[in-house]
Amino acid sequence: MSSQIVVMVFEVVGNGICVSSDDGQKVHDQIAAALREKKKIKVSFLNVESLTSAFLNAAIGQLYGKFSEETIRESLAVAEMEQEDLALLKRVVETAKEYFSDPERFKKAREDALEEKDAD
Repeated sequence: MSSQIVVMVFEVVGNGICVSSDDGQKVHDQIAAALREKKKIKVSFLNVESLTSAFLNAAIGQLYGKFSEETIRESLAVAEMEQEDLALLKRVVETAKEYFSDPERFKKAREDALEEKDAD
């Protein structure tokens, strides 16, 4: 792999409030483009004040549906991230890996849950 790309989340989003999946998608698009080019990516969360799982699912979680876990692990690094945000990222990644390993199971579980709710 060649050069490293640095994605500054604050600059991509335009502020330190990273809560929407739309903003996460902007970050995802930059990461995915670099992964397709076989580049190493450092995602910097410098100056990020607020972070949600919706943002992280869009930015990083969905990568597991397009790229192998090995490719992501070898190519993607995060930096300047608060400890509690790292814990949130870990949960998002674990859920994404589980989901993309068997999306039909998740779809069925969601449908079953909605049917139970409708029956109430």
